[in-house]
Amino acid sequence: MYTSSPGSLIFDRHRPRLELIISEWQIAADLSFCDMVLWYPSGDSYLAHAQARPVTAQTSLPQDMTGAGPPSNLQPVLEHVFTGGQPVVASDDYPYRPPGIAAWPVVWQHETIAVVTVHQNLVSQRHASRLEEIYRKSANDLFVMMANGVWPAEDSKASSTSHGNPRVGDGLVRIDAYGLVIYASPNATSAFRKLGIRESMDGRQLARLVTNELDQGMPINEAMPTVLFGRHSARVDIETRKVVLSARSIPLFDEHGTRFAALVLLRDITEIRRRDEQLISKDATIREIHHRVKNNLQTVGSLLRMQSRRMQSDGARHALLQAMSRVDAIALVHETLSQTMDSTVDMDDLLNRQFTMAVDIAAESRPLTTTIDGSFGELPGQLATPLALVVNELATNAVEHGTDVAGGNIQLLVKRYQPSGQPHPYLKVEVVDEGIVDAPEAVHSIGSGLGTQIIRTLVESDLRGTITWQRERRNAAGVAGTRATVLIPLDH
Repeated sequence: MYTSSPGSLIFDRHRPRLELIISEWQIAADLSFCDMVLWYPSGDSYLAHAQARPVTAQTSLPQDMTGAGPPSNLQPVLEHVFTGGQPVVASDDYPYRPPGIAAWPVVWQHETIAVVTVHQNLVSQRHASRLEEIYRKSANDLFVMMANGVWPAEDSKASSTSHGNPRVGDGLVRIDAYGLVIYASPNATSAFRKLGIRESMDGRQLARLVTNELDQGMPINEAMPTVLFGRHSARVDIETRKVVLSARSIPLFDEHGTRFAALVLLRDITEIRRRDEQLISKDATIREIHHRVKNNLQTVGSLLRMQSRRMQSDGARHALLQAMSRVDAIALVHETLSQTMDSTVDMDDLLNRQFTMAVDIAAESRPLTTTIDGSFGELPGQLATPLALVVNELATNAVEHGTDVAGGNIQLLVKRYQPSGQPHPYLKVEVVDEGIVDAPEAVHSIGSGLGTQIIRTLVESDLRGTITWQRERRNAAGVAGTRATVLIPLDH
């Protein structure tokens, strides 16, 4: 577990490297059984940019040092390591080293850019077991590689932050340059037993032991030899019909760039894989439900269209066409939701289609044009249905009350903006028509029909926004018509 200081002043050229180290250094903290602090130069001193605590041992730094300066007895050590580019790991390296603290330079492109201090818990010291010896030796190898600028690897195909990634406590195997097992932790041994490996692994080739247990006829991931021989930093899933193990390799290089060993982290992710498959199945079911609802709504819309053609009354036919338009709007939303597994939806295609379709249906035979300016962008899926219905009703009202037999133009204007004093942005949606307003009272009055009631209810209840109408009589510049403005807070 680690914390970092977002306000630290770091050169842009150093930031990617430091972020990569922070994303990977939990491995070193767990292997060394030590707390780690990343110090970055700040004026004449240093600032703790991030801190990591080991999961495998008790912390030696209960107080979070992130954002603070170094203690007075640590400042000269940091300066010595940063300016000299050499680590301080024993009293011989620097006579004033505080007890239990080692310091390593963070080197990148032949330049020391920061210092990492390793803080050992001296209270819990005892005779080291074989596991602790291997872990600490492996941690030291990683620190040496960090000081040489080769760990973490820039071309790594694995990340400690990815879903289901193996951790030190899940199981560790140390192999030599030829892929022979030097040591396997108890948890790693247990994981391999689930795979079917019962015999001792010491001195055996890890890749051969694993491939012998794979199901016949199942394809083998081409990255598996790379991981099990420790040639590159990568991750692969080892799958049988009953067990899934995640394996991640970290090659170890000496100062000459020669690979002399590797670490392979293991984790049994069988249960994680099962839950992922359940989630995928649920997502597929939800998408299928959206698809079927869309089909049913389209059927209802078709029935309404057929019924409207049989109506003798113009009022009844018009009411059925309006109902059909609303049903089609909801069907279009379900069609969009059936095509994505994301919690957010790209509203531009959905609402632009809805706006154009609503104008075409309401126009009947009138020659109308539409103008769309701006972008809705990505919005939460729960806003799709009410927003589509609002756009549908506003477009329908604009056609019915803002155009005549000669036609006209209906505009849809969209933009996001950040009001001053507000903690979150707003979405502004405007529908503008060119209708001529002659009656003086019409400037301030808006109808109270079903469409207006639907708009108010959806905007105020579902979208938690506001709706206003502004009507203008034609002026000297020829401007006239109605502008409906919807403001929606984007804090959903």
